[in-house]
Amino acid sequence: MDVMGDKATLFGTGRFVQPSGEEPTRDEAAEAAEEARHRLQAETGDVESMSVLGAMLLRRGDLDGAESLLRAATGAGDRAAANNLGVLLHQRGYPEEAAGWWRIAAVAGSAAAAHALGRHHRERGDEPAAEYWLRQSAEQGHALGAYALADLLEHRGDTAAGPWMRAAAERGHREAAYRLARALDRRAAAGEDGTGADSGAGAEDAAETAETAEAEQWYRQAAARGHRRAALHLGAILERRGELKEAGRWYLTSAKDGEARAACALGFLLRDAGDTESAAVWWLRAAQDGDGNAANALGALHAERGETQTAERWYRAAMDAGDDNGAYNLALLCAEQGRTAQAEQWYRRAAYAGHREAANALAVLLLQVGDTSGAEPWFSKAAEAGSVDAAFNLGILYAGRGEDRVALHCYERAAAAGHTEAALQVGIARLREGDEAAAERHLRCAAGGGSAEAAYRLAAVLDARRPAVSEHELGESSLNVKTECEEWYERAATQGHRRAQVRVGMLAAARGDVVEAARWYRTAAEAGSRNGAFNLGLLLAREGSEPEAAVWWERAADAGHGRAALRLALVYARRGELAVGQQWADRAVALGPAEVTERAGRLRDALREELSA
Repeated sequence: MDVMGDKATLFGTGRFVQPSGEEPTRDEAAEAAEEARHRLQAETGDVESMSVLGAMLLRRGDLDGAESLLRAATGAGDRAAANNLGVLLHQRGYPEEAAGWWRIAAVAGSAAAAHALGRHHRERGDEPAAEYWLRQSAEQGHALGAYALADLLEHRGDTAAGPWMRAAAERGHREAAYRLARALDRRAAAGEDGTGADSGAGAEDAAETAETAEAEQWYRQAAARGHRRAALHLGAILERRGELKEAGRWYLTSAKDGEARAACALGFLLRDAGDTESAAVWWLRAAQDGDGNAANALGALHAERGETQTAERWYRAAMDAGDDNGAYNLALLCAEQGRTAQAEQWYRRAAYAGHREAANALAVLLLQVGDTSGAEPWFSKAAEAGSVDAAFNLGILYAGRGEDRVALHCYERAAAAGHTEAALQVGIARLREGDEAAAERHLRCAAGGGSAEAAYRLAAVLDARRPAVSEHELGESSLNVKTECEEWYERAATQGHRRAQVRVGMLAAARGDVVEAARWYRTAAEAGSRNGAFNLGLLLAREGSEPEAAVWWERAADAGHGRAALRLALVYARRGELAVGQQWADRAVALGPAEVTERAGRLRDALREELSA
């Protein structure tokens, strides 16, 4: 039990023993002189000096020297001495006798004694008596009494705890300030504004902002008084706000006081600033104090350096500290090294502990070895735990079985959480169903998330809404302004989508921009697009470069493009190379489509007759 004291009079008279950890520093020479003075006066029978000298000796741990003085002063009616005598007896192991003296002092008006007596009763399970005496202490303005009363009421779930916790914080109690800040933080996070059921959204937001700001103030007060966890939380608030320099100072303060989480957070700040060596020092300190997150960070650092054995050691240390990420990271390390059996073992360990990404990774691993039935429950478990990737993967699994409705439900679940590819799949499904509005909404989400296929399909939806215009084979028209659909085509094209590249080329040609059209057609053709190669050939032929056009048509025809084969048949026929022309006509007949087959058939027959003439 902490040594008790009357905060109101301690600094002025020294007659009440300060609680441990809050004793003011004093000049040793001045204190020695004061002690000598009080000793002389105590020898003359001065009650106040006996009380003060007894408190000084008690504070120094000289229980034998203090007891006789405190008993004498108590006998003379000094309430401070009665309180301190209770402290001394409690330290000697006589709690009941201590309580008797605290009661005498408390009845005489000592707030410190009332606090001590209240704690005594609480330790023995007598909460009504504890509450009575703690309330006596708190109502006299005693910070420790207010805090202890708040703690008792909070333990019982009594809403009256809040005002007393605030009172203790306002009187300088650092733990009360910290706990008050935590309570405000939780209320802001839960959206509890305390303004009544009729308050609007604006009032709620304002109240939450006010509570967050007030929480920060109390964290500051507690941190300034040396509360290391308050310094940690204050650092986190500042880091989220982007005030990294001040955040680092508070993390450093907390870390130096032994807070492992602050040391770990400081390590991440230093790493982000590019100082990995200093980061490693703080992570090491935190990891040695049992912080699993820091151990994982050290493991990742060594893994990046190729020091896999050291990385594995730290991942194991993270597991020993109870951090499931250690098993997950160890599994990733084993998977990278091709140690599939060990990877599965560690994925399972993390997954059984509730690590959702480990459950998803385990399912993927099982799927890769053909164990579909084993993968499904892990995908389901991970998805239920909130893994977006697992929900998407589960959709792929069901789609592969032909269970499209179930697959769509999984895709919708993942898409709602922001999964780009899932949104694309939902958009495609809605297009098949004819729900263009829903399709467009999901395609926009996926395209905005970076999906080239979604950007292309969205552009196609918008393109289909444009009014029809008369076009030549290249699609030339008088359009001169880029539409939204062309912008989406271009976004997909710049991401390497070949069909989008061809379409952008066609739209450029429609605007009369031959150079831009040729650039996109060539890009698509070189990436393997037969339509790109065919259209590039058309463009080159139109510009008078038929030999080069034939090269691209041949590439397109070899890839199965019937119209390109027909163009080649015509080229060779004009050159007089009838046999070669007939061969390409035969190829065009086989490749189609129907219109090409018909035209190529007539050309082939004509060439055959010419050759047999």
